[in-house]
Amino acid sequence: MAILIENIKEIIQMEASPRLMVKGADMAKLPTLKDAYLFLEGGRIAAFGRMKDLNKQEILFENEDVQVIDAKGKMVFPSFVDSHTHLVYAASREIEYIDKIKGLSYEEIAKKGGGILNSAKKIQEASEEELVEAAMKRLDEIIRYGTGAVEIKSGYGLTTESELKMLRVIKKLKALSPLTIRATFLGAHSIPMEYRGKQHLYVDKVINEMLPLVAEENLADFIDVFCDTGFFTLEDTERILEAGLKYGIRGKIHANELDYSGGIQAGVKYNALSVDHLEFTGDAEIEALLNSATMPTVLPGAAFFLGMVYAPVRKMMDAGLPLALASDFNPGSSPSGNMQLIISMASILYKMLPEEAINATTINSAYAMGLSEELGSIAIGKKANVFITTEIPSYEFMPYAYGSNKVETVILNGTVYSPHSADRDF
Repeated sequence: MAILIENIKEIIQMEASPRLMVKGADMAKLPTLKDAYLFLEGGRIAAFGRMKDLNKQEILFENEDVQVIDAKGKMVFPSFVDSHTHLVYAASREIEYIDKIKGLSYEEIAKKGGGILNSAKKIQEASEEELVEAAMKRLDEIIRYGTGAVEIKSGYGLTTESELKMLRVIKKLKALSPLTIRATFLGAHSIPMEYRGKQHLYVDKVINEMLPLVAEENLADFIDVFCDTGFFTLEDTERILEAGLKYGIRGKIHANELDYSGGIQAGVKYNALSVDHLEFTGDAEIEALLNSATMPTVLPGAAFFLGMVYAPVRKMMDAGLPLALASDFNPGSSPSGNMQLIISMASILYKMLPEEAINATTINSAYAMGLSEELGSIAIGKKANVFITTEIPSYEFMPYAYGSNKVETVILNGTVYSPHSADRDF
């Protein structure tokens, strides 16, 4: 079925000539088209333009089955691209949240056996079917908030069997969900208790035992390492990144969330697609990122939830860097995949303009998932992943109205989305 959306108040992030990313001062520029139409056919964006130029009768004549949607007073956005999540997990961790309220740090909770190790224990106990069912509900939720593509990491397994289990679950989600999904192998997310004080042996296990099996089953699009204080060292990180490249798996790095770890420079050195978190980013890190192919990605939800310092995004953009934003949806430090909320946090906490925040959650986050040619903007030939808003006064309303869902209709792969049945057989 083809879809014709007419009387659109404004199309946001439309491109005649698609770009890979937006950098520096261009982050504040957002191409739009008012009083417009959008035609979707064969799961792709087929045409768009001003209403005065629409030949509706020709479209209806040439296409037998066309769904016409009147978007009067409403806007059309490209679906958000969420390039960093951990949304496959077995249980929430609200009890640890009480520890946070009482003042325990992220590292202190981890030392108690909480945090990632807590999630790892639950993953080891859960079946693949249970994990798929729980994750599908989360995917349905983020779709309703406007997300059309999502990266999902392993990393709550921390044993060979459980890491493979998580990645197989993500593979099933790719088949079941209309979302565009990318899988990341994050065996080096935390150090299991039995390897404390000898973590080089665990790194050996990630490289020599886990990674070959992941590659053999083609379970991962990317490989990741938590390079930070109390987790994996710069040497560990470089060993894992290099091993990934030998299997043709590109890196995406957790870097500089807790301190200046060297993770950003390692990511650039090994041509990582993105380096993520970045609370501790100084002149040396910015210099390393300039003219690289690595996308700096900030995760506002985690910094907000953990009460951390905020990444210096204005300094980064003023230096000429691009910037992506992602939700970091996970049970421990960012229990929300609402990308509308991430846009609001970008403006409220990081003083990003609405244009900058929208660029960071569409075109630049698409780059951070390796999807620039498919998603991130409304351009002819790209995948028809868009959403129609409720009646809103302007696109600036998107970050401004932080407590409400501004998405009315979701279209994924050229089809109007309806949530999965609660009794679906997984």
